[in-house]
Amino acid sequence: MTAWTEDENDLIVADYFAMLAHDVSGRRYSKAEHNRQLARGCGRSRGSIEWKHQNISAVLKAIGQPWIAGYKPAFNFQMSLADAVLRWLEAHPDWLSVEKLASVIRDPRTMWLDPAPTLSNYPPPEELERTQAIAVKFDAAKRDEANRALGRAGEQHALEFERYSLSSAGRTDLAKQVRWVADEDGDGLGYDISSFMPDGRPRLVEVKTTNGWDRTPFHISRNELAVSELKREDWRLLRIWNFAREPRAFELCPPLSAHVSLMPTSYQARFH
Repeated sequence: MTAWTEDENDLIVADYFAMLAHDVSGRRYSKAEHNRQLARGCGRSRGSIEWKHQNISAVLKAIGQPWIAGYKPAFNFQMSLADAVLRWLEAHPDWLSVEKLASVIRDPRTMWLDPAPTLSNYPPPEELERTQAIAVKFDAAKRDEANRALGRAGEQHALEFERYSLSSAGRTDLAKQVRWVADEDGDGLGYDISSFMPDGRPRLVEVKTTNGWDRTPFHISRNELAVSELKREDWRLLRIWNFAREPRAFELCPPLSAHVSLMPTSYQARFH
């Protein structure tokens, strides 16, 4: 079988995103029909197209984007396919726009709390190698940090989740006092939400939201790190992932260095 051409890669990537848009929005669609249409357009076999779909899922997973759950990521893809995915994303900067994100902010019970990632579920070598190869071309953490709509949507969802959790624990009095301080007081406190434990102790929540998988990198500021150390007993990082489809989350407690590798990505330059 000959290698896929750039035009063929662009064709199947565009079709994949068309299906993914239906998938994220919960609309019905036929994968078999999409496959038949592609086969007529590029002359590839059904099996070849299915495998390419799995390759695209792998690329999207590697760059911290949602993918079609029915196409399990297969990481033995050529970098030309990754280039095609990045071209599509560059041409569609409004992908997963505010309107699409708003559809998931409906019920705090839709967010599931999972254990944090550990070495036991570390990516296999092939997956890790491919992910690192794409990382130099696509900075998922930087893009998610720049996406203020995504950040605000995640914080709002976390706010409602905190209120729901306290109300469920019989502390409606505390639930009424939960505040979105990043929105009301500004973004310099080192946390986004002022909440409480059911026993009344303070709970300071910094929210980090991405659309990709649980291991997608995220940015954290020097001030947020400082506050996490200063208020270790109260400060928590709520890491929300898979936000566009089905929000899931886990918590990290200080010190963050016990859970993640902290890498400086920018410096303040001062004149001598």
